[in-house]
Amino acid sequence: MTAETLHDDATGAPSAPTARRFDVGCTVEVSHRFESLHAHVELDGDIPIHPGDEVLVHGQPISPPYGEVVRERRVATVVRAGPLERLWTRMTGDLEFMELLEFSFTERRTL
Repeated sequence: MTAETLHDDATGAPSAPTARRFDVGCTVEVSHRFESLHAHVELDGDIPIHPGDEVLVHGQPISPPYGEVVRERRVATVVRAGPLERLWTRMTGDLEFMELLEFSFTERRTL
């Protein structure tokens, strides 16, 4: 793991790494194929990510043309959740997951 310069999101000024916020190298894979449409991030060094933690990948968006898979090296900032954030995320995670589901029982026939 290499030391990288962090930038405060509000001002853009560099900030020092802390135990809760640090930069790490990562590999980003974005697929835009018929068989698979996905984006995956693998952090260097097998860093565990826990409920409530945030990972921000730096750089321009990756938009591969249809039928291709793009793998790039990037830098990511990991922000660790505090104890209350972690507890809240565990308690509400199942409820928020249900918001992703959408069901429709309408018929498509016309009279």
